[in-house]
Amino acid sequence: MTETRVALITGAGSGIGKATALAFLRDGFRVALAGRSLDKLEAVRAEAGAQGNSLAVTADVSNPASVRALFDATQGKFGRLDVLFNNAGMNAPFLPLEDMPYEKWREVIDTNLTGAFLCTQQAFRLMKDQTPRGGRIINNGSISAHAPRPNSAPYTSTKHAVTGLTKSTALDGRKYDIACGQIDIGNARTELGSRLPQAEPMMDVNHVANAVLQMAKLPLEANVQFMTILATKMPYIGRG
Repeated sequence: MTETRVALITGAGSGIGKATALAFLRDGFRVALAGRSLDKLEAVRAEAGAQGNSLAVTADVSNPASVRALFDATQGKFGRLDVLFNNAGMNAPFLPLEDMPYEKWREVIDTNLTGAFLCTQQAFRLMKDQTPRGGRIINNGSISAHAPRPNSAPYTSTKHAVTGLTKSTALDGRKYDIACGQIDIGNARTELGSRLPQAEPMMDVNHVANAVLQMAKLPLEANVQFMTILATKMPYIGRG
């Protein structure tokens, strides 16, 4: 890896995004941090002590104009993009399917799926025309991309769909030297993870950040297509 490597991380103000941004910055990447709260993003930059190697941009990944502005700002600051981590996401309340409000369904779809698509689209446009050409896109999947929890139709549906997006992106990116993989995460100790409907074993979120960094540092001739990282004792196989 050269010191010129540039990464863009969405949802970088907290949780997995924050831990990953810190790991990338400490490893020498230049990082664009995107999220809804500028204060949180700036706090991450300050914690890393790498303000000169980073950029904080408020962005709504479900909004095409906001996503375009995010990638324009990243290109303007760093001149290129080597890694996109599509991490921004949200969950819906754990409600019976028949009681789920349409508005909440739509919000989860727009953030988790449409947001990943819009960011991937902009990354393609940037990566295929830069020199050296190409880059890597890593999507944040979930154990829910394989096995759902009860009363989780919106979130589970988006994570199954993200797997399809990952496969299509990997295939369509080949001609541009763009690799795409997915990390499926189970029970990282974050604020979001603490909202599970029942107590379950957790793992340190830094294990996830280090796994994403490992995927990102591969040369473009190699790709981790799918990685699953989870708390060893969490319910997974059959959710048992």
